[in-house]
Amino acid sequence: MIEFTDDWMMHKSILGEGAYGEVKLIVNKHTNEKVACKIINYGKEENISITINKEVVIHKILHHENIIKYFGRRKEQLKEYIYLEYASRGELFQMIEPDVGMSSCLAQLYMKQLLNGLQYLHNLGVVHRDIKPENLLINEEGVLKISDFGMATIFRSKGRERLLDRKCGTKPYCAPEIFLRPYKAQPADIWSCGIVLIAMLTGELPWGDTTCEEFINYTNDTYITVTPWSKLGNATLSLIRKILVIEPSKRLTIDQILNHPWMKYDFEDNKRDVVGSNSSPVKRWNSMLEAETRVHRTNPNVILSQPTPAVRPTSIDQLVTDLRTNRESICFSQPTHNENMFLSSQIQFSETPLTKDNFSNLIKRMTRFYVTTNYEKTLEVLCSVLDTFHYNWQTDGTGAVTISTVDLMKNQLIFKTNVIEIQGKILVDFRLSKGCGIAFKKKFKKLKECLDDIVEKNE
Repeated sequence: MIEFTDDWMMHKSILGEGAYGEVKLIVNKHTNEKVACKIINYGKEENISITINKEVVIHKILHHENIIKYFGRRKEQLKEYIYLEYASRGELFQMIEPDVGMSSCLAQLYMKQLLNGLQYLHNLGVVHRDIKPENLLINEEGVLKISDFGMATIFRSKGRERLLDRKCGTKPYCAPEIFLRPYKAQPADIWSCGIVLIAMLTGELPWGDTTCEEFINYTNDTYITVTPWSKLGNATLSLIRKILVIEPSKRLTIDQILNHPWMKYDFEDNKRDVVGSNSSPVKRWNSMLEAETRVHRTNPNVILSQPTPAVRPTSIDQLVTDLRTNRESICFSQPTHNENMFLSSQIQFSETPLTKDNFSNLIKRMTRFYVTTNYEKTLEVLCSVLDTFHYNWQTDGTGAVTISTVDLMKNQLIFKTNVIEIQGKILVDFRLSKGCGIAFKKKFKKLKECLDDIVEKNE
C-alpha cells in the first residue's frame, strides 16, 4: 500500500483497467472505508477530456442500488481521479464457469438486479450501450451494480426521444440494428441483457458478431441443436427468444421480461437445500456463492504506478534474473499530504508490503491460485507453459507478464499474470486486461490444468 493522502492509503494492486486508465482501491486509515479510484491518464490519447466529462456528468446524477455510486473527482494536469463505490466481488464474469455458467437461481437473481438498474436508467432517459459481464460488478452483499458509463448517452429529454446513430458497444452483445441504421435506445440495451443471460446460464456466447455463421443460423431457425442453445430448457429458451427478436419494436420490454414465467419462478428451494432456510439472507447468499463457484478467491495483482517498457526477455533464465533484480528496488508513487483526497498533487515515495491482513481488503477473484514452488521456479514453469500454448508474452520487469492471444471469435484477448510473494507463500494471479471475460476464464482454466503439478491443492 502507498500513502495517498493523510487519511487514505492506496493499494498498488490494480482492480481493473480501461481504454484511458486503471482502477485502484483506496482505504481510509481510521474507518477502513473503501473507495475505488479510477485514474485517467490524459497523456495516453488526445481529446479524451470531452468523453470523460460526458461520462461524469451522466454518472453523477445516478442514484440507485444497482448502479455503482459516484462520489467525486479530482483533476491534475495530466491525470484525473474519479472516486466510485467499491464492489469487492469483482466483475460478473468471474462468477461464470466457462462452458457451464451458473445456477438458474443465481442467474435469475442477477438478471432481476440488472433489469432493475437498467429500468432506472431508461426512466431517466439514459442508455448504457455497453451492457456485458465485464461492466457488471458484484459487491460484498452479492448485489449487482452496473458500472462504466463511458458509452452512455441521453436519448430522452423533456419527454422527447431521439434515435441514436453511434455504432458502439462490444460486438457479441450488440443488437443487430446498431450496425444497420439509426436505432432506438432501450431495445438495444435489452438485447445485450439477453446475451448476458445466455452467458450466465451456459458459460458461452452464442456468436461473435451479427455477421458470423452462428448468428445467421439463429435468424434462420437452424440453431436449436447446438450449444449454447441445447443447454437451455424450454422456459429459458422461451424468454431468451422473446428478448433476442431481430425487430426492435417486437422485443420484450423490461416489464414484460420481469413478468415472464422463468423470471417469476421460485428458485428459493434450491438455496435452502444448500444452506438451510433459517440462515440470514447474507449468510444464505455467501454460502450459496461458495457452493456455486466451488473456488476460494482472494486478491489481485501488483503493478507499477510508474510503468516501465515491456520487453520480451531473451530467455527464461534472463527473465527470472531481471525480475528478481528489479522487483527488489522498485518504489511506488502517488499524491500525498492532501487536505482531502480530492485536492493537491504532491508526490512522495513510500510503500507498505502486501500481507495477509491488507490482502483480504482486495477484490475477490476465481482466476488465481497458490503454488508449491518458489518465485523463480514458478516463473520458469509459467513461461514454459505460455510458450507451449504459443502465446505472445512480455514482461515489464516488475513480475507482471502480459499475455496476448485471440479468442475463438478471433478477437484480441490480453490478460496479465503476476507472481506475488505474500509472507512466505507464492500466489499466481491472472487478470483480464482486454477482451471477453468468458474467453479469458477458458484460457485460465487450461493454463491452470497445465500447471497442476505446482498448484497448491488445499488453497
